[in-house]
Amino acid sequence: MEFIADLHIHSKYSRATSSQMELEPLNQWAKIKGIQVLGSGDFTHPIWLADLIKKLEPAEPGLFVLKNAEEDFKNKTRFLLTSEISCIYKKNGRVRKIHIVFLAPSFEGATKINKDLVSAGGNLKSDGRPILGLDAKKLVEIVLNAEPEAFVIPAHIYTPWFSLFGSRSGFNSLEECFEEYSKYIYAAETGLSSDPAMSWRNSSLDKIAFVSSSDAHSPSKLGREATVFDTELSYEAIIQALKEKDPKKFLYTLEFYPEEGKYHNDGHRECGVCLSPEESRKYNNLCPVCGRPLTIGVLNRAAELSDRPIGFAPEKAAPFKSIIPLQEIIAESLGVGPSSKKVNLAYHQMIKDFGSEFAILLKYSIDSLSKTPWTRIAEGIKKMRSGDVSIAPGYDGVFGKIRIFSDQEKNNCVFQKTLF
Repeated sequence: MEFIADLHIHSKYSRATSSQMELEPLNQWAKIKGIQVLGSGDFTHPIWLADLIKKLEPAEPGLFVLKNAEEDFKNKTRFLLTSEISCIYKKNGRVRKIHIVFLAPSFEGATKINKDLVSAGGNLKSDGRPILGLDAKKLVEIVLNAEPEAFVIPAHIYTPWFSLFGSRSGFNSLEECFEEYSKYIYAAETGLSSDPAMSWRNSSLDKIAFVSSSDAHSPSKLGREATVFDTELSYEAIIQALKEKDPKKFLYTLEFYPEEGKYHNDGHRECGVCLSPEESRKYNNLCPVCGRPLTIGVLNRAAELSDRPIGFAPEKAAPFKSIIPLQEIIAESLGVGPSSKKVNLAYHQMIKDFGSEFAILLKYSIDSLSKTPWTRIAEGIKKMRSGDVSIAPGYDGVFGKIRIFSDQEKNNCVFQKTLF
């Protein structure tokens, strides 16, 4: 069975998240997006874990569904228990800040992980994504000793401030970070500002799978990145597909255009400076306006760790597709902002017409989309699929700005306003 999974999200108990990050809205938005398996997020938070235990019931092994949901059981969103820890600690003379996602196959396993993290001094009540003063290696040891079937995924691995390879607080290799526990790392999350191709250049990472997830802080952001499988629905089948990197089971990932991510290029937000790696080297990695250190972005950092040329693709590497959220395509097609009422109306009407966002972005032919009132939007989807877009890259916490239609195309076409 082919399905889309989004395994890294948060609950309303994490900082800077929407109050709507509860199970019922998440279940609803997973349907809108076309996500069949959704991470629970934040099971380390005691109140959220209690909610999960109260509101979810077992489905297939290691997967759960929302009790009393109106859909047929077959069509219910499957939830898989996930959480994220922020490890902040000192190692080899530097402060390290590493975000790690881990998956658990049962409430018993999740509860045991939480108990052992508390015994190790962790304050799990502080935040849905708690900050622990644990070495990342020690965290993996605690998690796997508590639940041997748990699965560990370093999150958004190149983000400058909080990641495995981050330019400001990360390491240069899996082994430097996790030491003898690196053999238990079978997958890593690329993050919004990179795609798998940037990691394929690093031969030391050939042994791991590259997954993508939304890291959503609000329900409408689910699925902005995701991973596509073709397995039976079960925790074990998903984990096995990643461990084996089986191309018949771990099919592909859905990626932001990495330039749109807010840490893709180097830069200095305060001065409005955005630089390519080549330009940064010219300025000795210092801001040309104020002279302070630049925030070295994902593109530069991934290249620094690489030992292969641009364009190299290892055998068995899972392919990927770059996508743009449907709301953004509609907004540009209508010539309005993405949060406007017109976009919201058009978005939900399209979902009603075609079933889900991913069905629209990935499955329906452009001809079938064009035979509806959505001709201009269909043209935007066609350009997205072909990569015919232009992007001002993101940098130092500023999202990139993606453009689907050129100025000439906008001038030559009347923006679609059929329904408005």
